[in-house]
Amino acid sequence: MKLEAVDYTAENAEQLFVESLRNTGFGVLKNHPIQQQLVNSIYENWYTFFNDDSKTDFTFNVETQDGLFPTDVSETAKGHSKKDIKEFFHYYPWGQCPEALRAEIQNYYEQANALAAELLSWVEKHAPTEVSGKFSQPLSSMIEDSEQTLLRVLHYPPLQGDEELGAIRAGAHEDINLLTVLPAANEPGLQVLSKDGEWLDVPCDFGNLIINIGDMLQEASDGYFPSTTHRVINPEGSDKTKSRISLPLFLHPKPEVVLSERHTAGSYLTERLKELGVI
Repeated sequence: MKLEAVDYTAENAEQLFVESLRNTGFGVLKNHPIQQQLVNSIYENWYTFFNDDSKTDFTFNVETQDGLFPTDVSETAKGHSKKDIKEFFHYYPWGQCPEALRAEIQNYYEQANALAAELLSWVEKHAPTEVSGKFSQPLSSMIEDSEQTLLRVLHYPPLQGDEELGAIRAGAHEDINLLTVLPAANEPGLQVLSKDGEWLDVPCDFGNLIINIGDMLQEASDGYFPSTTHRVINPEGSDKTKSRISLPLFLHPKPEVVLSERHTAGSYLTERLKELGVI
């Protein structure tokens, strides 16, 4: 399996993108409408934020799950015993955020959400009738006016050499949501697990947009669209001294949206957050 970037402007972009999602759980877009300059500015400004002691003024709210999650309360991937080597900030338009950073991050949030709604419409359009017929409502309408869609600003700090044995930046996991939209990070490290059990590097050319399927889309499609296992490995050599910034947007339906006979979006999210140890 090899992940190939799909040209967003190509006539057959929709089909190629959905085929990639179906076959690998991931799609990579180039020449997409998200402004690279905006992403780069966010990376730089939030790198400064994570290296400033005042960041603790924005420590997360347990009930609303917005704000800064420091390294000592980071996630433990399902099935793992070691915490990930990372810290992150949960941004929602209604949540806490440094005022100097709010306008820029909200601009990105809106742009990425608009593109994500389009990509969900591609998925529904090019899914077999027997699959799209399982959706309780159009996929793009599931996220319309949702207050649960989460923009996470991730910071993987430089490795110090005293990390817990066996811990990596992000243990192998699947995402919870419908789709995750991720601009290529400022450093490599993202890998996807192929159907053959081989870890493959995800193209990290700056300007690429990486999209992967989450568990909720897998649930809603009765497994037709697979939620693919991925991880972020530790760097080697001189790269150990570098931070890695990442900006995933997790598309979450409104809590009342029916995913399947077993789950609403709300019940599924609660179940998974408990497994991750964050609630």
